[in-house]
Amino acid sequence: MDGNYIEEDVAGFYDVAWLSHILHGEGQKECQRIIKKTVSALEPGGMIIVHDFILNNTMDGPLSPALFSLNMLLGTPAGQSYSEKQITDMLAKAGVNEIQRLPFQGPNDSGVITGVI
Repeated sequence: MDGNYIEEDVAGFYDVAWLSHILHGEGQKECQRIIKKTVSALEPGGMIIVHDFILNNTMDGPLSPALFSLNMLLGTPAGQSYSEKQITDMLAKAGVNEIQRLPFQGPNDSGVITGVI
């Protein structure tokens, strides 16, 4: 199903939603809106998965996410890499529970955070 996740609601109800390399292209306010829309399309007990470049909570590394954040600063109006705490806070604010970072590290230091509705 095609669509525009920024401008349109997510139609239907799903067991799992995977946001892969989406949040870094948007500012924090827009990210919160995207997560809220995603959560509203999940069935009770559904899982949200966020896969992105995740900075440490001091926002100064790892190197790849930090450099990518600089790239987003130069190439987008408000995009950036977010820290684990920023992402987990956005998820919690949208009503997500059981939030955890999985022990996954991609070749570019990407990471995965999950939660359940």
